Amino acid sequence: MKHFTVENPRAFLASLFRAAVSAADPQDCLACALPEPPVGRTIVVGAGKAAASMARALEQAWPGPLAGLVVTRYGHAAPTSRIEVVEAGHPVPDAAGQRAAVRMLDMVSGLCPDDLVICLISGGGSSLLSLALAGMSLEEKRAVNQALLASGATISEMNCVRRHLSSIKGGRLAAACHPARVVTLLISDVPGDDPVNIASGPTVCDATTCQDALDIVRRYGILLPASAERLLASGSGESVKPGDERLARSEVRMIATPAISLAAAAQAAAAAGIQPYVLGDRIEGEAADVGKVMAGIAFQAAQGTEPFQLPCVLLSGGETTVTVKGDGRGGRNVEFLLSLAIALDGHPNVFALAADTDGVDGIEEIAGAYADPTTLARGWQREMVPHAFLANNDGHTYFEALGDSIVTGPTLTNVNDFRALLITSPAGKGC
Repeated sequence: MKHFTVENPRAFLASLFRAAVSAADPQDCLACALPEPPVGRTIVVGAGKAAASMARALEQAWPGPLAGLVVTRYGHAAPTSRIEVVEAGHPVPDAAGQRAAVRMLDMVSGLCPDDLVICLISGGGSSLLSLALAGMSLEEKRAVNQALLASGATISEMNCVRRHLSSIKGGRLAAACHPARVVTLLISDVPGDDPVNIASGPTVCDATTCQDALDIVRRYGILLPASAERLLASGSGESVKPGDERLARSEVRMIATPAISLAAAAQAAAAAGIQPYVLGDRIEGEAADVGKVMAGIAFQAAQGTEPFQLPCVLLSGGETTVTVKGDGRGGRNVEFLLSLAIALDGHPNVFALAADTDGVDGIEEIAGAYADPTTLARGWQREMVPHAFLANNDGHTYFEALGDSIVTGPTLTNVNDFRALLITSPAGKGC
């Protein structure tokens, strides 16, 4: 590979992020995964941050009649003509999402074997498609969600609890469609791409149990409302299990994944003459801890020793967690980036970008941020103590003050976090 210098590291890293997001655009990846039209009706349901853009792409590609309803995050709608798009709360459920879930279950009831249900699922669906089990209120469901988000639990652990407190997730939506055929088109936002963890698996069977959910709650010291505790302890929140005949005609097709997006970013880097190294799409753990680990890898890469060849870019994905201890603005990507910057301590040859591919890091309408060798120095000039911002979980405030926030607006897709570390050659050791 012929190597080049990077005159504008920020622009280069931003181009890789755009390549990753573009690779998960439903407009480009959905049509080839569609099933054949049925003899009977085609009903479309779905949920997630990409649900509206998936519905739009489906409408444009589908050869016959269809109707349906999908729910997405506020501000993430896309124009459709036959599939209704409803906006609802994320990451904390609201009444709009609850009403949409009730309508979806009603829409798929009474179908026959000749009918087809196309389910469009992407990340964010756990909160957007929220319908608590009987005996639990929406406010109690919201309280559970907020406690999970602050607990430090992994996404798979959070979704295990959510599935066992839901009337629509954990295979229940597919069971309601029986005996119709169900084809679920998935955009994965979870490490490992396990369908049961994408939007808490509304159309797939679930081998986990209420006891598993209780174990997670106790492991993290999560205080549940009494109603949720009763549902889990009694086993009445059990999800649809493997072998259930109601899911015999339910099929899953993965159309976009974090790995596909990282590969697209790697291809873009190579085309620019920069050696890419994909470190993996399943990186989890506390965001601040992952930042320290990535800094250690960056130090090694900056030496230009095997297996790293300079200049290079280290690419990774997955979903880190944040155990909230402060009252800052989050989110996990900027928490990672601030921890990384502190550990790098102004290393002159390392530049980084970390952002969520849906355009929302935490609850802020900010995708993430950019860091370079001057990040800490510029913060100190403004009398901002980086360690204090990290301890307060306030990465957004720190990077926004530096003008280094990345704001994309809704991308209308979601393949989780994207991290890119550019390591350049030391001056005088040409690229």
